[in-house]
Amino acid sequence: MLLTNKENKPLSLWKQIKEDFGVPKKNDPALNSSIELLFNYPGVWAIINHRFANRFYKRNFKLTARIIMGISQFFCKMDIHPAATIGRRVFIDHGIGVVIGETTIIEDDVLIYQGVTLGGTSLNKGKRHPTIKTNSVIGSGAKVLGNITVGKNSKIGANSVVVRDVPENSTAVGIPAKVIKRKDSSEKLNHADLPDFNKEMFDFLIKKVALVEHSLKKQECIDLEKENNNLESIYKNFIYDMKDSNQTIESRKAS
Repeated sequence: MLLTNKENKPLSLWKQIKEDFGVPKKNDPALNSSIELLFNYPGVWAIINHRFANRFYKRNFKLTARIIMGISQFFCKMDIHPAATIGRRVFIDHGIGVVIGETTIIEDDVLIYQGVTLGGTSLNKGKRHPTIKTNSVIGSGAKVLGNITVGKNSKIGANSVVVRDVPENSTAVGIPAKVIKRKDSSEKLNHADLPDFNKEMFDFLIKKVALVEHSLKKQECIDLEKENNNLESIYKNFIYDMKDSNQTIESRKAS
């Protein structure tokens, strides 16, 4: 992907870097001064280092590119392959632990939080990493795996594992990730609005069990209290037998 300006002319490296330094001012309310960019924003430096390395890689100086990103990995704590395609105004917030694979394509205005993996699921050559479309947000700890596409304006919840395409204007959460919302929205990802799948599952199971018990009591098909007492008796006998068996084994060893 060739980075261009509004006139569709190639964007120079220095203009890209200047733009990269300006991104935190729009995305991070914690930024108080430009000096902080030099010491507290490893995500910005990782992107800038990648800009240099990517140019070397495309000119077939692959070893040089890998060395640059190896040094960047040591200082920035992010593993970004120099061949990955990263668009304009991409911001990696906090950034520690981010992994971006070789054939990953990240389009413009994407926001990535710490611990994100854009990884592959195949050992074959070719496109094996995800494509992240314009204006998407990838929540902290999320894993987006394989040659899939996260659509434009979409949001991935924290710690989600995405293994299928996500339509544009969607929010996806869970393991594996499921689309829970489809609407056009320019708002940032709000994790307070994401559903708790485990809680919803247990609520469903509890209500289902209550419904079955109520149905059985109403139809008088079985005496639930008697059955429950029988189960308790069986359980206690089982525990007693286990203890007795262990004591017998120990006594045999002693003799």
